[in-house]
Amino acid sequence: SPATGFELLYQPDVVRLYLSILTESQNFNTLEAAAGALQNLSAGNWSTYIRATVRKERGLPVLVELLQSDSDKVVRAVSIALRNLSMDRRNKDLIGSYAMGELVRNLPSRQQRSAKNLEEDTVVAVLNTIHEIITDSSENAKSLIQTQGIQKLVAISKSSSQSARETKAASHVLQMIWSYKELRSALQKEGWNKSHFQVN
Repeated sequence: SPATGFELLYQPDVVRLYLSILTESQNFNTLEAAAGALQNLSAGNWSTYIRATVRKERGLPVLVELLQSDSDKVVRAVSIALRNLSMDRRNKDLIGSYAMGELVRNLPSRQQRSAKNLEEDTVVAVLNTIHEIITDSSENAKSLIQTQGIQKLVAISKSSSQSARETKAASHVLQMIWSYKELRSALQKEGWNKSHFQVN
């Protein structure tokens, strides 16, 4: 039956409107709200269609670019949206290829809490997105290795200055990477061993 009332907000056609806002707006609150809307749409009853529509409307590059935002809340909303969108296999492959570097850049390093001083919730969101992207995809795990992400993940997982949620999320990513036996020799050549990928 035709959509009525609040259901009108959840139609694939609305994706174009949100993507237009994400492309044109400079207001952090507006960007967060639009990314949050896509995040909700891609997790809801129409998620299969929404995920495909975002890809077909060339929305993935728009979201990846917003990972560079200076706003903590925008990075968080975009990360969660990408996580939901990556449940679509084709999206997962594309996000793994083109978003991994930006996601890793948002992680804290030994020298500083994070490049943008992101809040705990945002760091956890980024880590959970990386985990979803590399699940069932050794190619995406390889992309993570190539972006020098292992150094940051190990540092987070072993750090006493990061929260328990952050260290746990980083450990889950590391465990997933080590589960790909075909990647272990490359990891070992870079000086990593099993102990780096085990939970404390």
